[in-house]
Amino acid sequence: QVQLVESGGGSVQAGGSLRLSCAASGYTYSTYCMGWFRQAPGKEREGVAAIDSDGSTRYADSVKGRFTISQDNAKNTLYLQMNSLKPEDTAMYYCAADRWECSLVAGGFAYWGQGTQVTVSS
Repeated sequence: QVQLVESGGGSVQAGGSLRLSCAASGYTYSTYCMGWFRQAPGKEREGVAAIDSDGSTRYADSVKGRFTISQDNAKNTLYLQMNSLKPEDTAMYYCAADRWECSLVAGGFAYWGQGTQVTVSS
């Protein structure tokens, strides 16, 4: 079955950087769309970035120019490089996969990891 395992979260000061990883297994990785989502306490889950099987990417306006999504198909691993972090980036970050959906709408993704916490202090 599809398994997604996130890592790389942590605590960082504003202006700092983190790189999240998502190790995928149980399916043909390169044929799926992969996405990063986040959810802060009391807020809805929101799309951060997505990368399609053809390598095309999309970002939420709030992270454009600061976050970069990438993947290594040979390692079945998805990444999210986060630079210039802000306190408002604090959230649980989730990796998601779907065979057909590739927007930033959480409801369209079928498979989810357990999440990794990112905390940015001012």
